[in-house]
Parts: sequence; structure tokens; C-alpha cells
Amino acid sequence: MFINPAFAGLREGICVNGLMRQQWAGFKDYETGENAAPEDYLITIDSPIKLLHGGIGAAIIQDKATYNWNDISLLLSYSFHTELSVGTLGIGLGAVLKNRSIDGTKYRAVDDDPIIIASDQSDMRFDANVGVFFQSIDNYYIGVSFTNLLKSTFVKLDPAGDGLISTDRTLYIIGGYNFIFPSDPRFEVEPSILIQSDFISTQYNISTTVNYNNRFLAGLNYRLQESVGVIVGMRFKDFRLGYAYDINTKRLGVPGSHEISLNYCFKIKANRSKTSYKNTRYL
Repeated sequence: MFINPAFAGLREGICVNGLMRQQWAGFKDYETGENAAPEDYLITIDSPIKLLHGGIGAAIIQDKATYNWNDISLLLSYSFHTELSVGTLGIGLGAVLKNRSIDGTKYRAVDDDPIIIASDQSDMRFDANVGVFFQSIDNYYIGVSFTNLLKSTFVKLDPAGDGLISTDRTLYIIGGYNFIFPSDPRFEVEPSILIQSDFISTQYNISTTVNYNNRFLAGLNYRLQESVGVIVGMRFKDFRLGYAYDINTKRLGVPGSHEISLNYCFKIKANRSKTSYKNTRYL
């Protein structure tokens, strides 16, 4: 839901997701020894709302690109759902409020440069996401979305005024298929692909996961020319816990990455109040 607002409310019930990722764990600044590994902390929640003919969602994320660069974003999304003969189509729109902080005191320029921030600065900007997501009754899905569509510039952080310090407009294309073994329905295999591009560079992720008895999960993810990820997970009642470890394939001595996710979905059951019945026959 974070990358595609159209996905909000497409699952049954209220779903809360948490994710923590540390990329290149142990990567440090070679001079100060300070931790320079990128980190992400994400929480999302979404739910179908029949009255709105769709679903709503919200998310908050802290994205620490490095030790002196920090983004905190708040996201609100709405998805309009329409039922088709072959599945459900969601059309979504999201509003994003992003605060970006840069500690310029930690930059070490070779020469003094007036366009490099030399103090601790922050700025807040508004942006928007759009997307469509189709979920078929035949176990396949496909989605297309744009995040940070307005590509808003952080004016306080851009002394040169060239618009280079802005939100990153990104295209996401996702698709997958959930295959259930006819001979043993306890096994489900889900191949999927995720393509993301900021129109300067493009990443390709190809994944396959195997789910056993809707309780245990294992799989692999290959990010083209970057990493191979090992995925494991398990489900207990309404909770799902997952862990992934990315092995870097660039051969540059860059350490691996850790990712932990937790998901909880539940339905609100309305209390049925007792009803009384009166008939003039019994008065």
C-alpha cells in the first residue's frame, strides 16, 4: 500500500503492517567510524470502507539515507473499488507530507563551497501518489503507480536553486500469480516481479515464495545486478512474521542487508443486540 494507494482496502478487514530494514548492515564512515548504513522504519494501516465504495489507508516512514540525511513522511490514501466480472479494480490517490532533514555540519568538502549546506537544516513539502491495482479472481494481480508525482523541491535545502534536492518521482510496476498445487493444495507458489524507476536508474526485482499450509513461507528474491535475498516467514493465527537477508552481489565488499516485517489483519465483528417482538395478539 505504501507504493500504490490503489491497494488500500483490497484485503478483507483491517491490516496493520510494520517493516524495519537495515541496508548494508555494519557499513561505516571510513574516517569517523560512524554508522552510515541506510535504515527504514515503516508502519502502514488500511481497511475497506463500504460507505466510501473502496478503502482508506495511512502510513508513516522514517527513511535514513545516511547518518546526516533523514526523511520522515506521512501518507494518507484512498482507493475506489469497482467489481468486474474477472476481479476487483482499485483506483487510488494519496497525499504525502514529507519532512527532510540534512545535517550539513557533517559534510567534509575538499574546498569551501557556498552551495553546500554547512548547518543543520530541515524543510517540509507536500506531494501526491496515484495508482491502479487489479486483483483477479484467478489468483493473479498487477499494479502500476507513481509516487511523489509533483516532485516537490525542498527550497531551504537547495541553496543553488537548481531543484536537485526534491522528492523522487518514481514509477512502480508490480505483478504476480498465486499458484496452488492441484495434487496438494497445502503448497502455494507465488512468483512476482517489481520494477521501480526514477527515470534515471531502474531496479528489477524477481521473487518466488512457497507457502506451506498457510503457515510457513520461504523464498528467494533477485535484484538485478545488486543482490540475492533469502526470505523466511511464518503465520500464527492473524499474525505474520517475516525475515529477509540480502546478499550483495556487486563484489565491492559491501555487507548484507536485514529486513524484518510483521503483519496483523483482523475483522471487526459487530455485536448483535437482542431484538424484541411484540404483537397485539399477545398484549
